[in-house]
Amino acid sequence: MRVLGVDPGLTRCGFGVVDGGSGRTVTPIAVDVVRTPADLELASRLLRISEAAESWIDLHRPEVVAIERVFSQHNVRTAMGTAQAGGVVALAAARRGIPVCFHTPSEVKAAVTGSGSADKAQVTAMVTRILKLAAAPKPADAADALALAICHCWRAPMIERMARAEAAAAEQKRRYQARLAEVKKAGTR
Repeated sequence: MRVLGVDPGLTRCGFGVVDGGSGRTVTPIAVDVVRTPADLELASRLLRISEAAESWIDLHRPEVVAIERVFSQHNVRTAMGTAQAGGVVALAAARRGIPVCFHTPSEVKAAVTGSGSADKAQVTAMVTRILKLAAAPKPADAADALALAICHCWRAPMIERMARAEAAAAEQKRRYQARLAEVKKAGTR
């Protein structure tokens, strides 16, 4: 499975592509950070991020895009910009029919380090080790984008199993309710 991981942000937006193999095998394909100047108008910054996302998607052809979910930040302005950047990336993927999954920072940290409260240095160190990179990806946004892609590769099978189990439970409930309705209907005749 090829995954494009995105660490959204207006100033720095990290993009990382990995191929997931059998088990927990992941292979790095590409990583970079797209930067937009803070003095540029918001719409122009979002356009640059959108164009970069479209270029990455067209070049690397991911099967899924994994984006960091804005969970909570003390600075509302930063949170809004992060959410907007993630939104334009999700839109670029959706226009191409590519599924988008969102992962919280703690899910990503837990997946790659074993601790949902790991710091950026620990995440970067584990990404470097997992992908067998000669040097740590820099800046941290690049490492975070790769961590998102790794997280999705490792969590996707569990997410898929959960979705199948929920669908099966919903179908079983539907059948049960239909039988109850039949019994009730037969009892009123």
